[in-house]
Amino acid sequence: MPITYGSVCSGIEAATEAWHPLGWSADWYAEIEPFPCAVLAHHYPETPNHGDMTRLAAMVLSGKIPAPEVLVGGTPCQAFSVAGMREGLADPRGALTIKYVELFDAIDHVRIMRGEPEAICTWENVPGVLSDKGNAFGCFLGALVGESEELQPAGGKWKDAGCVYGPTRTVAWRVLDAQYFGLAQRRRRVFVVASARAGFDPLEVLFEREGLRRDTPPRRGEGQDLAGRAPFGPALQCGCGYVFGLDLGHYGCPNCEGDDGPAVDVLAGVPAYGGHSLRGDVSQAATLTAKDTRLDIESETFCVAPSLRAQPNASHRLDSDAYVTGTLSSRASAGGGLGTDFDLAGGLQVTGTLQANGKAEGGAGVRRLTPRECEWLQGFPGDHTRIPYRGKSADECPDGPRYKAIGNSKAVFVVRWIGRRIQQQLERLA
Repeated sequence: MPITYGSVCSGIEAATEAWHPLGWSADWYAEIEPFPCAVLAHHYPETPNHGDMTRLAAMVLSGKIPAPEVLVGGTPCQAFSVAGMREGLADPRGALTIKYVELFDAIDHVRIMRGEPEAICTWENVPGVLSDKGNAFGCFLGALVGESEELQPAGGKWKDAGCVYGPTRTVAWRVLDAQYFGLAQRRRRVFVVASARAGFDPLEVLFEREGLRRDTPPRRGEGQDLAGRAPFGPALQCGCGYVFGLDLGHYGCPNCEGDDGPAVDVLAGVPAYGGHSLRGDVSQAATLTAKDTRLDIESETFCVAPSLRAQPNASHRLDSDAYVTGTLSSRASAGGGLGTDFDLAGGLQVTGTLQANGKAEGGAGVRRLTPRECEWLQGFPGDHTRIPYRGKSADECPDGPRYKAIGNSKAVFVVRWIGRRIQQQLERLA
């Protein structure tokens, strides 16, 4: 029997993209935002989307929806983000964290009544939840493990990794960064795994033996530089540790049988800038955010893209209409409302206006990553969010909702890694 799961705050469904290759099956989704709902309906029309997650606990208890084996969700992070108001559980979005636990409790109750083993949950949020002024993480942990009060961190601060054994469940958490799982994006997120199932250990899911850890940079091969370029061409490191090239269209890891999808070559060997780094190449993009059309050199990743007319022999493909070649500039002017200059590296001067299409007058432009490239950076197939929307065709799908939905989603490769490790434990218990 395939592992079944229910997904809340589903967004564009990183969990389904991650777990479908494992043979898992979604019982239901819960998403309320219009554009992600449209994406779900387009890709997964047979899986019901029940909308408001606060209604799901009652629906599970009444038997209206199944009580799945796994519950997955990333409740809204804005209440805990260092870029937001940091209102924590006082923010209605933060309060959804407790509703998540209520749903998990309801699922376990139904499963126990039916003689089935308890469920497993995996939850994701920004690292800011660990330093929330209202101890939101302690409240969340206390509710998960069955304590009547919030838990307090040892030393007055929650660490990036840990575990708690409580009256009803065991919980483990760990901050994982997508750049160490085969994605060219610096994306640190807290992942929590919890369960009351006998013999199931959340620590075995999130923690690895020394030498296989995912919170330190991978060892680089001889001759490979910081931008991910190797003597045989652009290189990437898969989540399993295998380093492979991107020449001749090789986009998969043989150790993983290629099921990690297209290796993201958007930034591997291609000079890009941004994310508080304006000098030298960046081999990982800045963390994708949910902003729509605002261009921010301080937090986003940009590429210098000479036009095809100016550089007919361009060799590094970024997208269908933009290529990068040659040496980047030592000085570039960013117009288009930014009103600021920024330093790059190299010897060719590039000037132009920040724009999305990579075609600037004068031969070069500094452009934002396209939605398709952002999808790749999250581990989705290209054009996953390019759908018919509000009476318009997929070709007319607006970029704004796509950027927002992609930025709000999870890193697919990280979720797949967690799913594999959950599955390995369940197979041992079978």
